[in-house]
Amino acid sequence: MTTHDDASAHRRPPLAISLAALTSSVDRFGISPLLMFIAVDFGVSLAGSVAVASVYFLCYGLSQPVWGILSDALGRLPVMRIALIGSVLGSLASLLAPELLSLTLARAVTGAFFGAVVPASITYVGDTSTPRHRQSALSDLMAAIAVGTALATAAAGLVGQWLDWRVMFAVSAGLALLSLIPLFRLPEPERETGVSILRGMSLFFRERWALLVVGLAFVEGALVLGLLTLLAPALEHQGVSPGAAGLSVAAYGVATILVSRGVRPLTARWSSARIIALGGTCLTLGLGIVALHQSVPTVIVAALLLGATWALMHTSLQAWVTEVVPSARGLSVAFFAGCLFAGSAAGSGLAGPLAEAGHWGLLFGVAAVVALALTVVAAATRSRYQYG
Repeated sequence: MTTHDDASAHRRPPLAISLAALTSSVDRFGISPLLMFIAVDFGVSLAGSVAVASVYFLCYGLSQPVWGILSDALGRLPVMRIALIGSVLGSLASLLAPELLSLTLARAVTGAFFGAVVPASITYVGDTSTPRHRQSALSDLMAAIAVGTALATAAAGLVGQWLDWRVMFAVSAGLALLSLIPLFRLPEPERETGVSILRGMSLFFRERWALLVVGLAFVEGALVLGLLTLLAPALEHQGVSPGAAGLSVAAYGVATILVSRGVRPLTARWSSARIIALGGTCLTLGLGIVALHQSVPTVIVAALLLGATWALMHTSLQAWVTEVVPSARGLSVAFFAGCLFAGSAAGSGLAGPLAEAGHWGLLFGVAAVVALALTVVAAATRSRYQYG
């Protein structure tokens, strides 16, 4: 197995990797503030437009195992290049979609291609960093993703309000094309070879810790990504303008950037279980606050706390999944990401009817209870894996 000493291993992800991950984030999170515009433009219900986001997340998640297998077989960078080319085409198809069905199909294709980028980026970091520096390197990658999230959520509502919601898909296509250029100059990392696809899958499915981590990712995806998608519509339901709603949710990206800066020193002093517990507490409080009242201040606070959750809990779970089956790391990370985004699709899909009916307090209240359970289970099992 390839090893890295502190001198040769990357302590930060290469800029080219961070740019590609940022691009994927822009496409993924730019849709949320546009859901009301899409519903009005196509003459459908909010639940109908939410399906555009849900299908995207579902295809994003279901494509992960395939990309993981290809990543282990072909390499991290070839997979990212193929995926970004497909993402350009899918974004252009989204831009030109004449009605809801064709838009949903175009977003499904785009999600399936963009689904390769972040997992391959995470695996690249896992291949090129030591265990000691891995979580801090991943936190830097998450910061780049958070920049994309903040830009997308802040700009999308304003773009939809002042220009046209389709402009965001043109932005995605342009960024994906731009992201391709530096990837051709980046060297492919060394990695363990000789593990077949069937052997890798066998190792993964026989490792109970791997199955546990991807299960935790599913629930986290439903609570963080699935419900983050609905924060802007929750405000718009209260009469807040789409631009203001998008800017409020952009606090998520700001918090992720700021908190991720503190993860590096925190990992030197705290156990992963303790960091997970802190992140889960932020998630529970954030959902609980917005369950009590939906307004610009409470959504900003909730988005800030969800951003802190992403920087703390999510990076801890990511680092964990890179450890459990190192000989099939690409496949493990792909299943992790797949479950994360399948969870986000399930979360937004299940919440759609409650959102359509305006039962926001009930929706976020139930989510807060589930978040508390996730926090307890994730922190306890991580502690047992580390020390038991």
